Amino acid sequence: MGIENNGQSAIERGVAFAKSGPGGALVVGFGAFLVVDLILKLAGVGASVSLATVPVVSAIPVVGDLSGGIGGAIPFGQFGSYVWNGVVIGLVIGLASIGLSLTYSILNFANFAHGDYLTAGAFSGWGVTYVVAGFGGLDLVNLVLLRAPPGDVGANLWLSPLAVVLGLVVSILATLVFALAIDRVVYRPIRDADGISLLIASIGVAFALRYLISLVFGNSRRIVTSTENLPSATIGGVIVNAHEVALIVIAVALMLGLHILLQRTKLGKAMRAMADNRDLARVTGIPTERVISTTWIIGAGLTGAAGFLLVLSQGGLGFTTGWRLLLLIFAAVIMGGIGSIYGAIAGGLVIGLASRVSLVWLQGDWSAFARPTAFLLMILILLFRPSGIFSGVKTT
Repeated sequence: MGIENNGQSAIERGVAFAKSGPGGALVVGFGAFLVVDLILKLAGVGASVSLATVPVVSAIPVVGDLSGGIGGAIPFGQFGSYVWNGVVIGLVIGLASIGLSLTYSILNFANFAHGDYLTAGAFSGWGVTYVVAGFGGLDLVNLVLLRAPPGDVGANLWLSPLAVVLGLVVSILATLVFALAIDRVVYRPIRDADGISLLIASIGVAFALRYLISLVFGNSRRIVTSTENLPSATIGGVIVNAHEVALIVIAVALMLGLHILLQRTKLGKAMRAMADNRDLARVTGIPTERVISTTWIIGAGLTGAAGFLLVLSQGGLGFTTGWRLLLLIFAAVIMGGIGSIYGAIAGGLVIGLASRVSLVWLQGDWSAFARPTAFLLMILILLFRPSGIFSGVKTT
């Protein structure tokens, strides 16, 4: 089925959903209301409702939200910042979601330790970054354990580019080593068990790894990156810094590299064959254990990179960083279509954008509901496409 037919099918499902009953019509109507409201806010136009319920529209820009109406005024630069931040966090979620999607499609189980792999990669990579950036001037133990003040270390892409690059490489290598070791010790002995057994085992691994990290590095969240002399630019009212640009470039490069590997190499073909039918792949001579090891290497490596890049852009790191992101990663995989690499990327971007753009409406104390908004959007998308955005599109 072509792209055009898939789009037409989605539109037809949307229309059918709107006609299915009051609930469907309400969802579609509310979505249309948000779109109109956003356009009015960007245009600086307010529409209020009088006591006689007669709409009164004013083309004069207004400041703030209008009580009892729609529209208002939001600077285009502020909206652009929401979109930019959504893309940044969306690429991190998408990069981490690839590993979870690979694990599910080839190993056929949901790995609940995936978020803690991300945390382990982040701590490993930034520990190396601190050692390289602050070596000779600060205590080595405090550098390894990320206890040195970030301003004294100068851990950023401008002041210590070599340290950041080495940290990224180590975060990838360390995470894939952790994943391979855990696979050999925990998952391989129960490889042929049902998915529930593997899932429960992964929950145990998640807790063990999380609190091992807490034991070594402590349970306090800390700021590890320095913003001293960090280049930034204002584009269309949106402040963009060098760390965010580096994150986008690296994430896109890794995603393109994975696409080439899956579509153009023998290893990629073997992985796609095993995802389609594991038993048939084994009968035809495909080395399944080697493919499984490669799956862990690729998935864990990308997850470690995602953890390092997340800290690079946001600055903060704690032993629950990956755990807090795990539900968003699962939501991205489910929304994109389980087993679809492209779907995981698309789902990550949608989740990231939803969690940030929703701040247009969720101001003040309501901003705490921005993250749940992403899950609400996931539910709505699944109502229109129950199998996900990329349902039926096999990429592994």
